[in-house]
Amino acid sequence: MGVRYRRVCLTGGAGFIGSHVARALLAGGVEVRILDNLSTGRRENVPPGAELIAGDILDPGAADRAVDGCDALLHLAARVAIRSSFEFAVEDTMANVVGTAAIIRAAIRAGSVRRIVTTSSMAVYADAPTAEPIDETHAVEPISPYGVSKLASERLTHTMARAAKLESAVLRLFNTYGPGQAFSPYVGVVTIFVNQLAAGEKVIIYGDGEQARDFVHVSDVARAFLLALGSDSSGETFNIGTGRATSVNRVYELIAAQLGTGQPAVHVDAVPGELRYSVADIAKARRLLGYSPSHSFEESIGEVVREILPAGSRE
Repeated sequence: MGVRYRRVCLTGGAGFIGSHVARALLAGGVEVRILDNLSTGRRENVPPGAELIAGDILDPGAADRAVDGCDALLHLAARVAIRSSFEFAVEDTMANVVGTAAIIRAAIRAGSVRRIVTTSSMAVYADAPTAEPIDETHAVEPISPYGVSKLASERLTHTMARAAKLESAVLRLFNTYGPGQAFSPYVGVVTIFVNQLAAGEKVIIYGDGEQARDFVHVSDVARAFLLALGSDSSGETFNIGTGRATSVNRVYELIAAQLGTGQPAVHVDAVPGELRYSVADIAKARRLLGYSPSHSFEESIGEVVREILPAGSRE
């Protein structure tokens, strides 16, 4: 990435993906100011050299301090759980829709921000009929409140940036995995399976397990953010994945093999709001951003499993 920006405001930079993005920015010689309310992010995730403002994107004072003097805004702060988004639709809407509008308004008000890159999700898409990769023209008909909130945040990004004559990009992330992902019962099937198996618990798979996902390593996602930041394109939305499908059953099989267990998973009813097939066509990101993932799920899963194993379970 050619460094076009001196100082970047990174919301959600104390979280799983955000902390990897922060480290990549710092390695590229960019000053990083993080705004994170630490509801799921952790102070210890903030890399040395990054400035942390512990505050919420919905707090105008914190938002203004975060973007002051920044050249660009990378907006990753969000609530990210599909399964719980029916129960927490109001909270998701406040964080993901109102929060996006609030931080972009602060960026416009600052007067120094020239480019905005925000985070979206494969959850904005309608379910695909097969596991074949889908491109950015695939129907956007979210089946969860989370997906609805992310689609609204996409449109706010491009609309508000265009009106303020700022550059914009939106990255639709597929299933991100990798080191540093905290355990949650709602997000991150790799982390969930590893923790459940390490604790000797039964592993639950929702549905028949043949639903296909596109698992993209967090370091590839971080690089995509840097490429989007350095790109000359504006007003564009990009899929960020690998283009390769992996079933949930296969994920379990690979993780169980790494942990040396033959324990079978327990299948229960599928969860409302979750797509059956979700695999990215990344041709547009490859063409316009120069994005190309460097990690294969099957080749990298062993290292990831060892990193996220609870400390007492490691040999």
